[in-house]
Amino acid sequence: MNRKTLVLPAVAGLLAPLLAACGGQEAGSGGGNAIVVGTTDQFTTTKDASAPFDPAFAYDAGAWNVLRQTVQTLMRIPRGSGAPVPEAASQCSFTDRASESYRCTLREGLTFSDGTPITAKDVKFSLERVLAIKSDNGAAGLLANIDTIELKGEREVVFHLKTPDATFPYKLSTPVAAILSSDKYGARKLRDGFQIDGSGPYTMKAEVKDDRVTKIVFSRNDHYKGGIKLRNDRVELRSFPDADAMGRALEADDIAMMTRTMSPEQIKDLSENPKPGIELKEMPGLEIRYLAFNTKATSVEDKAVRQAIAAVVDRDQIAGKVYGSTATPLYSLIPSSITAHTNSFFNKYGEPSTKKAANILRAAHISTPVRLTLHYTSDYYGPGTRKEFEALRDQLNATKLFDVRVQGAEWSTFRPAQKRGEYPVYGLGWVPDFPDPDNYIAPFLDADNFLNSPYVSGEARSRLIPQSRREADRSAASPAFEQLQDIVADDVPVLPLWQGKQYVAHRDDVTGVEWALNTSSDLQLWELARGIA
Repeated sequence: MNRKTLVLPAVAGLLAPLLAACGGQEAGSGGGNAIVVGTTDQFTTTKDASAPFDPAFAYDAGAWNVLRQTVQTLMRIPRGSGAPVPEAASQCSFTDRASESYRCTLREGLTFSDGTPITAKDVKFSLERVLAIKSDNGAAGLLANIDTIELKGEREVVFHLKTPDATFPYKLSTPVAAILSSDKYGARKLRDGFQIDGSGPYTMKAEVKDDRVTKIVFSRNDHYKGGIKLRNDRVELRSFPDADAMGRALEADDIAMMTRTMSPEQIKDLSENPKPGIELKEMPGLEIRYLAFNTKATSVEDKAVRQAIAAVVDRDQIAGKVYGSTATPLYSLIPSSITAHTNSFFNKYGEPSTKKAANILRAAHISTPVRLTLHYTSDYYGPGTRKEFEALRDQLNATKLFDVRVQGAEWSTFRPAQKRGEYPVYGLGWVPDFPDPDNYIAPFLDADNFLNSPYVSGEARSRLIPQSRREADRSAASPAFEQLQDIVADDVPVLPLWQGKQYVAHRDDVTGVEWALNTSSDLQLWELARGIA
């Protein structure tokens, strides 16, 4: 997931709040008996993102966390992570040893939230719709290996894949594979606005002001049939402009929990100065941050420039100075807690070295100083991003080999410009769609990748990625992933910087918090309840 990406800015719109209703029962807009959860994710509609909650478009942690409450997929990641288990399906399995044919049987009596029966035709329609629309946001890439979808009666569907893919069950657990109704969604057109119609554990109502969601009320879906057990009847997701505003709401007991994204300063303060009635929980996380390069841009087209940057960046300083205990240096696209991780960048470049960078540039006949602008989003990842990029600028300029400036832009400007290839060097984060090393490699190196990157490694795309997906035993794919990480370290289409931890702060009368956010940052609001655990 940018994985992943979000914060789509507001545009001029109606001044009065509007309610975008999505089926199911009426839910109050003022909290009431709802458990109120805070987020700094912003949900808006713009010219470039008019359908932020359409599964064929959405490819960011915030929007996916809304979709996970309201739509159903054939498979889901179980509580505590692990291999996918059936959700809308009663059973799913590969029908061959090569992992090229995958069969699912729907649960009996499955319906959308309005009571309309769900059949295998709805599954086929939904996934083929994603592939037909093929949004440039990148989500369609997760399903690109589907060759044909075969129906066998009302409840059985068989996916025939172009090439073997042992990770396909994971992909069927992501919101891009949501089951939708052809009565509510067009086959080749995105659904504009904030409406969602599905068969997930909740229905939703979004309160909207000036084309921006201010809150979403999730109410128990009485028609839901799946493997999730709801511990509450209603949850409200309230959007805040920044982490400080969200923190003040928690202290005032206006919200029960705050999630994405707490600032490093808040985490440090709550760790060192506990507040009455508030608890801070550290949770395993798999988010990474990285620099990416438009390898067709003149300033970084020569990989020697990218290698020289890799040779001097001091990850320890960035992690320690900017993020403190909430981040650790990362020397590979694959985090250290994921099988197949290797420290490929450290193995190639070692400790930060101006001398090594100078030798790389000299051997490639690159004139110095190399002039660059590092682009970042000023309103998506929190206040630490600006400090991080200023630190990167200072590190590079201190070598006298580079002449670097930094430039921030709101997400609404940043993401479309990045996809159009306007930024030679830019920073992004990634939260995995599913916890497998494939999802830290393919979104950056495969065809139709999340970055819309012009970089192509034939060895990666044609041999190593397909080879890794043939292994049902994922640990057996480690040799291929080790080679892929080495390719990234040599060519430097992206430069991993750090991996982060997750933190959640909550009122002490809320239970289930430890299950409400998994390692992939999937929000599972059904786990929350009030009272003593």
